[in-house]
Amino acid sequence: MSTEPVAETALDTSLEGVPGLEVDALLDDPGTRIVVCCGAGGVGKTTTAAALGVRAAERGRRVVVLTIDPARRLAQSMGIDQLDNVPRRVDGISPGATGQDGELHAMMLDMKRTFDEIVEAHADPARAAAILGNPFYQSLSAGFAGTQEYMAMEKLGQLRARDEWDLIIVDTPPSRSALDFLDAPKRLGSFLDGRFIKLLMAPAKAGGRAGMRILNASMSMMTGTLGKLLGGQFLQDIQTFVAAMDTMFGGFRTRADATYRLLQAPGTAFLVVAAPEPDALREAAYFVERLGAERMPLAGLVLNRVHGTGATGLSAERALAAAETLKQEPGGASASDLAAGLLHLHAERMQVIAREQRTRDRFTSLHPEVPVTAVPALPGDVHDLSGLRAIGDRLAAGHGG
Repeated sequence: MSTEPVAETALDTSLEGVPGLEVDALLDDPGTRIVVCCGAGGVGKTTTAAALGVRAAERGRRVVVLTIDPARRLAQSMGIDQLDNVPRRVDGISPGATGQDGELHAMMLDMKRTFDEIVEAHADPARAAAILGNPFYQSLSAGFAGTQEYMAMEKLGQLRARDEWDLIIVDTPPSRSALDFLDAPKRLGSFLDGRFIKLLMAPAKAGGRAGMRILNASMSMMTGTLGKLLGGQFLQDIQTFVAAMDTMFGGFRTRADATYRLLQAPGTAFLVVAAPEPDALREAAYFVERLGAERMPLAGLVLNRVHGTGATGLSAERALAAAETLKQEPGGASASDLAAGLLHLHAERMQVIAREQRTRDRFTSLHPEVPVTAVPALPGDVHDLSGLRAIGDRLAAGHGG
């Protein structure tokens, strides 16, 4: 039985005309000292960061991967029992194409521990003990808004200052908060310059009885109301915390500003990671535009989990038409039914590929200057170094023509 002709959809899964992201050239360049991977959640960003770390180490560089992702998948992939705030060496790294010996270390940001380390490093023992034991500090260091992003900048600055690694790869938090650490210096400055903080710092700056008079004058109108809402002890804890931290505030801002400048420097490269899905690529476009506005050096886009097929000659339309023809063949359940089912699966695959292509093309039309590497989807999750090597191979081979 014949069928009516079906209009076919053109399908071009190549990246022809799009600048290619040369991953190996980026990793091999001794001038590249920091790679920041950012992107929405669920697009394989952590795995990408780990794969880049493995590939760079096996090409002869001494690498540390810092993850801020609360899901501890990185440790599983690298065979490390537990990641913490200290870089741990990853076993099993071998010389690759360059024949040079490299090293890979991995760590996970511990926000509170990083804050504690800053206090211990920049305050005398007595003052450090007072700060660490202060209830307001304990609340702030455990989860105050913006603390994680600021501590990420602190840890990155610490790693770079130690100069023990050729390359630092940073895996940032998911969603738009991935770039919130860029706002950390501004957010910190607003907090420190706030009227409430200045009032609390005034007694410590004035000292003695004069300080008490300033406290009484400046706080008299607010302590009654705030005392009822928060409790007098809480206000006292805040004041004690601010007085103890006063000498450290300038250091916080100075180091944050220095790290911000480091992120803008030529030795830093940002990689935006996305999946070929509308929401993920909208986030990618947001990242690209934000990085441009902040004058951050963008290396390119990693388009992860791209679907493909070896049978591009058979379109979805032709496959569906053939399946309908087979279904109408007499004889009931037979090999024709199996063939029809396979044709339907192929048609669905081709439709997914076409949808991904349209989504990708929308991004590249908006940002034609952004280099892209496309990484084919894998049949399963990555759980070991071999899997990370395979991802690294695909990252290096997936650039467009």
